[in-house]
Amino acid sequence: MIVFIDEHRDQFGVEAICHLLSTTECGFITSRGYRAAKTRPRSSRTLRDEILVEELRRIHAENYSVYGVRKMHHAMRRAGWEIGRDQISRLMKLAGMEGVRRGHKPITTRPAGEPDARPDLVERRFAAERPHQLWVADITYVRTISGFCYVAFITDVFTRRIVGWAVSASLHTQGLPLLALEHALLSSGASRGREGLIHHSDRGAQYVFLAYSDALITAGVSASVGTVGDSYDNALAETVNGLYKAELIHSKRIWESV
Repeated sequence: MIVFIDEHRDQFGVEAICHLLSTTECGFITSRGYRAAKTRPRSSRTLRDEILVEELRRIHAENYSVYGVRKMHHAMRRAGWEIGRDQISRLMKLAGMEGVRRGHKPITTRPAGEPDARPDLVERRFAAERPHQLWVADITYVRTISGFCYVAFITDVFTRRIVGWAVSASLHTQGLPLLALEHALLSSGASRGREGLIHHSDRGAQYVFLAYSDALITAGVSASVGTVGDSYDNALAETVNGLYKAELIHSKRIWESV
């Protein structure tokens, strides 16, 4: 009510607004009560909210202004603020901030022309007990001024970290998913060991290609694939693609090139 009076006092006057509000269900406040409220020292909660809102705005802007409540909560905790998720939600509403909403994901999978005997070792159970136990892989595309380009990701299920990625102007295995795999193998570190690591993907031709299969075998990684035409069998990788498009690509409408 105080905020409402502040916004309209120059137009209608404090006494007139207080008189009108006294006849509504919004509550009752006199002009004397309003002036007393304005001269009352601000509470510690109000002062803390002002500080937190400024910090929320800064962190939100640093992350392309796309983070929602959950990610802003993690980001604030990483920045050293002891703050609850419900408080983050309240302050983001107060500051008019919200996360980006994801759109539809384009289809980039080209089915392989040859039989694929690899098993489904995951069966939609996207959970792991440690890092480098289960990786999921997929490809998405980005529209640029010079044409389409493609991005391959490999994500660690336990940490939800993108451990390998690559960008290319084509979908050829050598220039895209294989580079992402090499990046993932390098970033995982040979010293950590990859015993029992499973690499899960769809049945796209890029992942069936002999060079890709050989790279997995050489690294001691077990290959796993979902069923044909079922996005739920690689749901986590699809989610990563969707977040990438929503949080980064769509925030900048025009990309000039690869």
